[in-house]
Amino acid sequence: MSSLPRRVKSEAKALTSEDDELPSFLNSSSESEEEEEEWEPKSKIAKRPRLPKKNEAKTKKVAAPQSAVARKKVKKAAIKEEMDVSLPIPPAEVNRMQLLEPKEEDVGTKPKTLNQKPEVPKKMEINSFQGKKVKSWENDEEPSTSVPVVGNQVKHEKSEEDFAFDEPPFKKIKSTTCPEGKPVKNLGGNKVKEEFEMNWDIVQALSEITNVESWVCANLIRLFQEENTIPFIARYRKELINNLEADALREVQQTLEELRTVAKKTHTMIQKLKKEGKLSGCLLTALLNCRTLEELDHVSAPYKTGSKGTKAQRAKQLGLEPAALSLLQNPMELNLFSYIRPNTKGLSTIQEVEAGVQHILADIFAKDKDTLDFIRKLCQQRYICIQSALAKVSSKSGNEKDIDKFQLYHEFSCNIKNIQHHQILAINRGENLKILTVKVNIPDGVKNEFCWWCVNERWRPKQFLKPELMRILRNSVEDAYKRLIYPLLCREFRSKLTSDAEKESVMMFGRNLRQLLLTSPVRGRTLMGVDPGYKHGCKLAIISPTSQILHTDVVYLHSGQGFREAEKIKRLLLQYNCSTVVIGNGTACRETEAYFADLIMKKYFAPLDVVYCIVSEAGASIYSVSPEASKEMPDLDPNLRSAVSIARRVQDPLAELVKIEPKHIGVGMYQHDVSQTLLKATLDSVVEECVSFVGVDINICSEILLRHIAGLNANRAKNIIEWREKNGPFINREQLKEVKGLGPKSFQQCAGFIRFNQEYIKTFCSSKKAELGSHALLTKAGAQGKKKSKPTPCASRQPNPLDQTCIHPESYSIAMRFLSFIGGNANDIGKSDMQQKVNAVIQKEGLEGTAKKLNTTLHTLQLIIDGLTQPEGFDIRTDFDKPDFKRSIVCFEDLSVGTVLTGKVENATPFGVFVDIGVGKAGLIPVRNITEAKLSKVKKRRSLGLGPGERVEVKVLNVDIPRLRITLDLIRVL
Repeated sequence: MSSLPRRVKSEAKALTSEDDELPSFLNSSSESEEEEEEWEPKSKIAKRPRLPKKNEAKTKKVAAPQSAVARKKVKKAAIKEEMDVSLPIPPAEVNRMQLLEPKEEDVGTKPKTLNQKPEVPKKMEINSFQGKKVKSWENDEEPSTSVPVVGNQVKHEKSEEDFAFDEPPFKKIKSTTCPEGKPVKNLGGNKVKEEFEMNWDIVQALSEITNVESWVCANLIRLFQEENTIPFIARYRKELINNLEADALREVQQTLEELRTVAKKTHTMIQKLKKEGKLSGCLLTALLNCRTLEELDHVSAPYKTGSKGTKAQRAKQLGLEPAALSLLQNPMELNLFSYIRPNTKGLSTIQEVEAGVQHILADIFAKDKDTLDFIRKLCQQRYICIQSALAKVSSKSGNEKDIDKFQLYHEFSCNIKNIQHHQILAINRGENLKILTVKVNIPDGVKNEFCWWCVNERWRPKQFLKPELMRILRNSVEDAYKRLIYPLLCREFRSKLTSDAEKESVMMFGRNLRQLLLTSPVRGRTLMGVDPGYKHGCKLAIISPTSQILHTDVVYLHSGQGFREAEKIKRLLLQYNCSTVVIGNGTACRETEAYFADLIMKKYFAPLDVVYCIVSEAGASIYSVSPEASKEMPDLDPNLRSAVSIARRVQDPLAELVKIEPKHIGVGMYQHDVSQTLLKATLDSVVEECVSFVGVDINICSEILLRHIAGLNANRAKNIIEWREKNGPFINREQLKEVKGLGPKSFQQCAGFIRFNQEYIKTFCSSKKAELGSHALLTKAGAQGKKKSKPTPCASRQPNPLDQTCIHPESYSIAMRFLSFIGGNANDIGKSDMQQKVNAVIQKEGLEGTAKKLNTTLHTLQLIIDGLTQPEGFDIRTDFDKPDFKRSIVCFEDLSVGTVLTGKVENATPFGVFVDIGVGKAGLIPVRNITEAKLSKVKKRRSLGLGPGERVEVKVLNVDIPRLRITLDLIRVL
């Protein structure tokens, strides 16, 4: 036993002596002192030192026991003591999935890794890299990046526990557990396994780009992988996402898809290059470091099929790569004259040899990760501007009208940090039309500092350089910057600016669309819809308060027959007791509005007090000739269908607008200049969000409306309608599981957004029960002696009062416990008694105390309280703005500076808000005139800002009659 410590001492000495040769990432300065102290030869260690396991915490030093049993006991005690230590992570909740919580950076220490120096083989192995990190290359080839290299093995990602260096492994929490939202403390890491792994962590990258906490990003990745929808996540998984709004969730989802696209294309390129035999270790590492498509294109462009090859590739084919590497590593032994081949093109003179070496070095510099990181960081600290000018070709042969549209950008220059999104889109449009030329200007100071850093620090030779070799090095750095790095930076800046502008514009379109869809419905009125026109007349449609078509007609108001047609309109209004006229804002809108305003001012429709409003008819014509319109109104002329659609847009905007493709609704400017794929995905998601949050009555809603509920699609909506027609109305949410194609996941996503009118269901069940009872009495004699038949579905299923609320079925048990806790009854949902009981308990126990007693979270409890206290038939749209009804009209010439008017927001853009003030031309409130103090508190809380449909009070600042432009100042939001 006495010889054992001496053997350990000798091995510890060997390890300590080799520690200086370990790679930098294993031998960090912050850990080296502790490691040397721990493995000091004087320590009494009875076991051979070894590398700690990935999920094993570092154990404390103990005195060497004298027996194997004692050593095992000490080891178990140390590991148990370390595993008992938990990180102080805030408590959280897991709702049907694994929840991650933010970690304290100052808590927990990464275990020190100490091992013998790995042997680096001469040849790298590139056998399988998909889903793994490869950080090795051939020994005889110098890497072009600064990524540390260890061995030739591929790094595997088997599970999340593999990365829990600072904590013991925990059992995974399945997504089917904790359906009621019980708080569960989970110490899992933020690692998420992806199909295509890169040299960067997708959670960290997503967090940096979106400015969202890493633990939230990790949870969102898992939620999206489990096919959860944004409305479901935003309402029922708030504790997992730190209460993010739907817009933020969409941004994270889009960024995640972009990162995955980069990873997928990278691995596709790796497979292709490997098959062609072009893949080297340096290239592999450079590809796996790419975070954007621009970087990937920069690295892979020289190796694409059909490429002539770069200057560096041609120089390498001539055998000049050893000379280039020797210039950096061993310049004293470099003799460029030995590479001269008089009969070989590219090697015939010393100048050609020097040029080839220069091209190889420039290629190495331009693809080095540290070099690119330095120049990017340097550019962030300097003034980089984007400039546009009138193209010479367009100034000679272009259309003067189109050229005048871009007058602001004929001599334009702006810092890329300050340029507005709409300016980028305008410049891009002018460049695409060949009216403008655009360039990014990087000052010479950036180039000078970059070249000095490369020569004196990053690529400084290891030995003394002769003057002629130093000249080659300087020329290589300048060539790398001018020919490779500068164009790359320009592409990156332009791509980043365009991407940000497109995303912001698409988000603006989404906000405008949400505001339109959530416009408060005008219920209980009979409406006359008017589709204006000149030659073909104005189409009329009168609809009942329940959206039934009562009458359709055509009148010719602008062809000299206005007085005669007024009698017909008055007769129709009196016949159907209609006092509200809805006019579409298309052709002849201004004249039609003036016609009705004049009749109203003369009290022509007395005794009716008639008012009118203007609505957008964007997409109405497209819908009128669609198959859905033909199915809905088969006997109606397509020209008259648009008038029906215009009237219904006021009665129930959401139900009518979902029938039209979102991009045809007209939600903003520049919508044709952005990515149509991104635009469609965002607008479809907004429609799904709005329809889901408003909710639908499953027994009366249309198939088109059902398609947009979270978790449903066209086929599932069709199956629901067929089930309803075959079996009668749905009694409760559980019956949805009987619909074909509606599995557990679809039910989970859609159940909370589907409503049931309890009065209608009770009436239906009562009549059905009476019908079954009378039928049973008539057949009682004939049924004797036969087996008892099974009860009918209606008899076996009972209505659930919670189905009329926003409470999800997974939280019904908590809701029932809460009702018992407050002494309430499910039949009192939405009544004043329920509100009083809830308020009494919350005031006494507090929200947190009540949630703790129910073993749930604040978000779930608040949702339950909202569901129980909201009145029956509650509609979130009641808090939004209604159409602006008018009786008179103001002319453009009547406006003067200082006039105060009220109007309705027509459209919101990144540079301002257009307001309809009733003069036939919308006025613009510049964005600088919209401040937080002028916005209502409600709008601040919703973070919606000004959007279509809002009523505002404005003051006229400027009237430009020749250009028909009105500049307004916002006074307040009404």
